[in-house]
Amino acid sequence: MKNLITLALIALIGLPVLAQNKTDKSLYWKDKHEQVDCISSETGDLYQKVGHHGPAVENEWMGLRLYFDHKVAIDVYNKTKPQLELAEAKWYPTPEQQEEGWGADQYKVGQTVGLGGVRLWDGEQVVFLDPVTMRTACVKKEANTSYMEMLSENVPYKGDSIDVLVRVTVYSGMREAKVEAFAFSSEPVQFVTGVNYHAGTETKEGEGFIATWGLHPEDVAAFQLNIGAAIMYDPADFVKEEKLEKEYQLISKPTNYISTWVTSACQKEEGFDNMTDFIEYVEKL
Repeated sequence: MKNLITLALIALIGLPVLAQNKTDKSLYWKDKHEQVDCISSETGDLYQKVGHHGPAVENEWMGLRLYFDHKVAIDVYNKTKPQLELAEAKWYPTPEQQEEGWGADQYKVGQTVGLGGVRLWDGEQVVFLDPVTMRTACVKKEANTSYMEMLSENVPYKGDSIDVLVRVTVYSGMREAKVEAFAFSSEPVQFVTGVNYHAGTETKEGEGFIATWGLHPEDVAAFQLNIGAAIMYDPADFVKEEKLEKEYQLISKPTNYISTWVTSACQKEEGFDNMTDFIEYVEKL
């Protein structure tokens, strides 16, 4: 975690080695194909109307998107070589592009949090950030970073209505992304996050991280590849970690803010042939 914080600070400061911004962002209406900075909906569901089903960001190593619906889950776009692809591929490269070495939508989220998605915990069960009176997604590209935000307004929670902001930031020159959740409420809340997995997936729990490796049952990519995914967190921020049927679940202490880090890799990337390689990488963070 300390290494991650140091790398993020370097990226934000913008030292010469990171002068070229290797991040990007994307948000557009399907019927217009015109990039916008923000979109909003009183229903909270623009899943079918927005390109790649919600806002997206990328660095040279991976892409991430937030689903614009009740899930507010985080999905992954895995790459086989370091390059920016969102602007042209729009999350769904052609089979020909994939044959040439482009990435693909290998990850399968389903109804889970995906990789580091955020929900609430009411003491007994998970509370989706839904229904809402308004849901707004925004994206922004800065000097050495790009980030996406999703604000869910007036979410019913323990007899109150609260606003929750989820922000995902990618950094130029580092594989990891930071996930933050802010609760705008009079009382602290408990957040839920984690990482999902599937049948046959290898998993490992370590000090401050949970990692997975294997095939996802995705039918969008032209070729199936083993992918690794990991969430890194401060154990002091959470009261419970549990392995459920389809995801690891982390429940936070009462708070108005949490942050975690997420990362992913693909077996076709140099240095990530198997679970052992991926775990060795994560343990060094």
